[in-house]
Amino acid sequence: MVFMPHDFSPAAVKRADPVVVIGAGMGGMAAAVLLAAQGAEVLVLERAAAPGGKLSETIVDGAAIDAGPTVLTMRDAFEQLFADAGSALGDHLTLTPAEILARHEWEGGARLDLFADRARSREAIGALAGAAEARGFDAFCAEARRIHDVLDGPFMRAARTTPLGLSWRIGPRRIGEIMAIRPYEKMWTALGRHFRDPRLRQLFGRYATYCGSSPFQAPATLMLIAHVEQRGVWLVEGGMHRIARALEAVLASHGGRIRYRAPVSEILLEHGRAAGVRLASGEMIAAQGVICNADPAALALGLLGDAARRTVPRQRAADRALSAVTWTIHGAARGFALVRHNVFFSQDYGAEFADLAAGRLPRDPTLYVCAQDRDASAGIGPSGRERLMVILNAPPKGDAFSPAEIDTCETRMFERLARAGLTITDRTAAIETPADFERRFPGTGGALYGRASHGWAAAFRRPGARTRIPGLYLAGGGVHPGAGLPMAALSGRQAAQAWLADRASTHGFHPAAIAGGMSTR
Repeated sequence: MVFMPHDFSPAAVKRADPVVVIGAGMGGMAAAVLLAAQGAEVLVLERAAAPGGKLSETIVDGAAIDAGPTVLTMRDAFEQLFADAGSALGDHLTLTPAEILARHEWEGGARLDLFADRARSREAIGALAGAAEARGFDAFCAEARRIHDVLDGPFMRAARTTPLGLSWRIGPRRIGEIMAIRPYEKMWTALGRHFRDPRLRQLFGRYATYCGSSPFQAPATLMLIAHVEQRGVWLVEGGMHRIARALEAVLASHGGRIRYRAPVSEILLEHGRAAGVRLASGEMIAAQGVICNADPAALALGLLGDAARRTVPRQRAADRALSAVTWTIHGAARGFALVRHNVFFSQDYGAEFADLAAGRLPRDPTLYVCAQDRDASAGIGPSGRERLMVILNAPPKGDAFSPAEIDTCETRMFERLARAGLTITDRTAAIETPADFERRFPGTGGALYGRASHGWAAAFRRPGARTRIPGLYLAGGGVHPGAGLPMAALSGRQAAQAWLADRASTHGFHPAAIAGGMSTR
């Protein structure tokens, strides 16, 4: 396979049956807007009443609260997405850089802010844990950047490949950098080379949970996430869900359509090729291609028809990424100087992940709190009620937890916040559990990130855009290049590129490909 750059320009794609996109999550919407901008007829079918998939919002007591991803990184990937769709990110969204990336608290009252300014982070780490740990932070940052720079183009922004294929893309002159990405070393072990203070290992180990994984099982390669965050965290005016609404508007500007409350029950084949879909209502829709933005687990379980089962291997429950219990709260927060992103750590990270690995809700959980109405600097909140989201990691076990267990979990959550000095009064809350996520995303057991990134080969086990069925493509956080909002957007780009390339090879014309690279046969 050859990695080749391509420039984007509008192409005359003959309008016929639509390209059907199953799911209006980030991957599906990215693919849809890019194909519609190329002139393709595009129809998105979404089972929910709004776009975004996991990038959703919940209305609590009249307040619209982000109920999915809350951190926006890799702004350049989204700028390119909007540009390739003939628009501009700034015309649809107002983004502000976060000054404080996150505020962290440990039992006993120790606190640490990580800043967009790395020098300020270094100074804060030195004040918390000493000069040696500040030097360890410098070494950690250098390693995280090196891993990122090795993998950014050849892996994250390119089509799925094998370990040998990745080595070829990186190039024989840089072959030593294959080992430098530390695929065979556990993240927790690698962090121990940089930090002696267990609090700092806990802090930087948390980056593994960004893709639903354990720092005790994930490869040290995931340290690159720290560098991605250091390149910039952005606050979206109006909430993260506005990203999905902006893509909805861009799609409509190119004549693309979305049908909401239109669940797909089956992918239809004709002569061995994806030729359409059947809705749960029984309606059949012909298609010149199908891009599936559902979790690959749903395909493997036959939830989109028997014919589509063979597209991906069935995933073991043990390989699922983490789920969560989440609370979206409208209430009055007092006593702790919240910023936009806040983390309250458990006392024993090893025990917390042992609980999760055993299928238990953690007895001493780490909590993430997003204070949506606060900026990332002052720590001063509204005078009245505000919008909050609290996330607690949970095992991906679907309906395994009883109401009593969830109630106990909620009690532990509020007790932990209270020990940090944070109380939330006059509150109204909505809660989502692994069972709720399984209902929203069938076949996942509630897993929010597809396959866990455990072991050196996990990244290569995610399916790519192309499948074994001609005309059927995959996108979303469950496929290559991985979990997270930017990765899902890149997966949609790769699905669009694959459809365009395959159509060109069978229809005797050559549409210009989407910028960002393509693996060609």
